[in-house]
Amino acid sequence: MGIPVRIHYTLWVVFVLIAWSLAYGYMPHQYPGLGAMTYWAIGIASAVILFASVLIHELSHSYVAKKNGLPIARITLFFFGGVSEMTEEPQHAELEVRVAAAGPLMSFLIAAVLGGLWFLTNLARVPVAITATLGYGALINATLGAFNLLPAFPLDGGRVFRGSLWKRSGNLVGATRTATRVSEAISLLMMLGGFAAIILGDFVNGIWIVVLGWFIKSGAETGLRQTVVGEALSGVVVGDIMTRQTVTVPPEMTVQQLVSDYFLVQPHGGYPVVKDGQILGIITLQCVRAIPKERRATETVAQAMIPCERAAVVKPTVTALDVMQRMARDNTGRVLVVEDGQLLGIVTRGDVMKTIQTRQVLAA
Repeated sequence: MGIPVRIHYTLWVVFVLIAWSLAYGYMPHQYPGLGAMTYWAIGIASAVILFASVLIHELSHSYVAKKNGLPIARITLFFFGGVSEMTEEPQHAELEVRVAAAGPLMSFLIAAVLGGLWFLTNLARVPVAITATLGYGALINATLGAFNLLPAFPLDGGRVFRGSLWKRSGNLVGATRTATRVSEAISLLMMLGGFAAIILGDFVNGIWIVVLGWFIKSGAETGLRQTVVGEALSGVVVGDIMTRQTVTVPPEMTVQQLVSDYFLVQPHGGYPVVKDGQILGIITLQCVRAIPKERRATETVAQAMIPCERAAVVKPTVTALDVMQRMARDNTGRVLVVEDGQLLGIVTRGDVMKTIQTRQVLAA
């Protein structure tokens, strides 16, 4: 579907842990009398089925999202399973519910298919290794579907729950706050249950439950922050919030003069470099720090600056949310606003945060 799939390094750790736990714990208990190599083969094959199922689960989310015009940046498989990274949130509640529900429904479908194959292979008396792998695949997909239906945001069930609240109230932020509170309550119960399991001697399962509870809590809080920011910046473009009266510097100025006349006396952390009305780049405090003190008297701004080809440059019609995401991705505190080679203004992280705070206060 044209969606990049990224495998995070933590997935390999979990893959080995799952294969090991199946080979040494679950499978010998369920199917005694097999050889060590057979148990390892079942464990590895079952782990492959698990993560293939997680990928298909995420692809189902992505398919419904793309079919409804929502772009998917990539799918990432990691420690806790997988995530489809949408670059835009659903614009209405019904779409959120459809996108969220697609994953658990696919997991249940996979469970039904593998369960049917498990039943047929049992009737046909095929080798135990095959039936064991199919049986585990059916069980784990049913578990995956059920777990994701928990009304804990940002799990799929939590998104369905939020979408239902959003549809009823028409208030996305309010629905997200309610879903987050429910998620925090569920995560707290999970962590308490995990600690109880640890105290009672079930250390491994207890740790997993505690970690999953923490994951749900942190995910819900992150989702709430993203929703609040997204709503605050909805409809805002760079041209609305940029600073138009921008202080610029010429390229032939020495770095030492720049420090003395600009950085030490003005509050800005970076300055656009302009010559004859054309934007050439930007010079920041980081650029200056990279120049040894003994060379600052002779090195020019043009030599030390970040040229436009490598600088963060956007057009005035780009959304403020996109700019904020780019600042985070590029680890930069300011973005040049340029059109047809002409500098129109500059947007800093402070400009974006002020806009968010102002719109939140006015919406209160």
